[in-house]
Amino acid sequence: RIREHIADKAKLPILIFPEGTCINNTSVMMFKKGSFEVGGTIHPVAIKYDPRFGDAFWNSTKHSMMTYIFNMMTSWAIVCNVWYLPPMVKEEEEDAVQFANRVKAVIAARGGMSVLPWDGGLKRKKVKESFKEEQQKKYCQII
Repeated sequence: RIREHIADKAKLPILIFPEGTCINNTSVMMFKKGSFEVGGTIHPVAIKYDPRFGDAFWNSTKHSMMTYIFNMMTSWAIVCNVWYLPPMVKEEEEDAVQFANRVKAVIAARGGMSVLPWDGGLKRKKVKESFKEEQQKKYCQII
């Protein structure tokens, strides 16, 4: 569907959040590669919330959704900085993961955030055994 949409020049661009989740405003997590496989031009946007008047981050392990909504609705203001970055296209030698990582690095640098290689979905799911084993093998090689 994304390929069909971007092929039609009469249609507006699609807004995609490639992390697939929100985190605590300090870093940029792993991007899902799907939106970087379809071709087309990526228009990166860096968004960073300013928590001085109201924190937009929802820590679902500490607060219920109702508490979060109440806090958002009673905040003095929700302020965020938005930076529209230059358009980017996939280079010939890049695969989708490399392109996603390059876009992620540009966004993180502009927003003053760190780049993390982890999937943000791990905060809600158990880590796969194969991933644990891979990390254990890497650690054993270091030792």
